[in-house]
Amino acid sequence: MLYDFCTALSAIIFKIFFGFRIKGREVFPKTGPFILASNHASNLDPIAVSAACPRRVYFIAKEELFHNKIAAFFLFRLHARPIKRGTADLGSIRLALQILSHDPLLLFPQGSRSSRFDSFKSGVGFLYKKTKVPVIAARVYGTADILPKGAKFPRRGKISVIFDKVGELDPRDTREAITAKIIDKIQNL
Repeated sequence: MLYDFCTALSAIIFKIFFGFRIKGREVFPKTGPFILASNHASNLDPIAVSAACPRRVYFIAKEELFHNKIAAFFLFRLHARPIKRGTADLGSIRLALQILSHDPLLLFPQGSRSSRFDSFKSGVGFLYKKTKVPVIAARVYGTADILPKGAKFPRRGKISVIFDKVGELDPRDTREAITAKIIDKIQNL
């Protein structure tokens, strides 16, 4: 309930203040799990993608965000789950696979905020190989200008999110090759 309220409220606020535009919502499956892979240039990206997505998604966030009990309380209700960054955390992999056995999962293959498309983690390719669920690419525009890394207050600007299916993924490919195809799709939206 909190998730639905917050995503609807975010969409309204983004529309009023940032001319929020969404394209490609029709590509989402009506039921079942999927991987939603997006670029990540701003702290606004998880909010923008969740608000634009027609279905509830879970996402993985850095563990440090959960250290505050109040923040952790809300993050869990907003479908965020903690992950240890920079380590081969088997618990995080199990968690992602568990989520994908029933629900959609939003991932940011860049790992951390960056406007560049030259450094990605291959976890999205690994998860696809293990689950073979559909993959949807998302490209967020404008958030890096509105709330760039290090900024405390938003600036004026426009936000748009574009979705499209990632086709032609072969589970026999390496996880790096699969990740590269997903990243290419995100970059070309």
